[in-house]
Amino acid sequence: MGGFLFTFAGKFCDLGRIVAIDYGTKRTGVAVTDPEQIIATPLDTVPTHELMLFLETYFNAENVDTLVVGHPRKMNHTDSEPMKQIRYFVSAFRKRFESISVEWMDERFTSKMALEAMVAGGMKKSQRRLKGNVDKVSAAIILQSFLEQRNNIPGQALNSSD
Repeated sequence: MGGFLFTFAGKFCDLGRIVAIDYGTKRTGVAVTDPEQIIATPLDTVPTHELMLFLETYFNAENVDTLVVGHPRKMNHTDSEPMKQIRYFVSAFRKRFESISVEWMDERFTSKMALEAMVAGGMKKSQRRLKGNVDKVSAAIILQSFLEQRNNIPGQALNSSD
């Protein structure tokens, strides 16, 4: 299953999806873009000890270019406690999936934003209490933030006459 084909400078390009994770010690939220890399959608929540196998299965079914990893930081911009485990995971990931690039995205406030998004979306309280739902929505927020940052490169604004 290939990604979206488009032409650039007369050549066909095959975009792969972008996958994002909100890594946790017990479970990890996973989100994914559409093949055109425009919209971030919550995908699943996976027990962290099964994450590598889950990703391998997903990568075998879908064309994926990039993994975005949530970077937990404190308010003073220093790394949060889980970063040691996350760096270990990323190191193992890079060895196993050499063709997939890894990007980091600040994940401060994503859990709070996920809860707010679930309330605004009308999710029932019983569903909001399930931590797995917060994790995968947090991953989607991380991914959407990454897409917005990537697409708002300074100096690359479109001219209104174009």
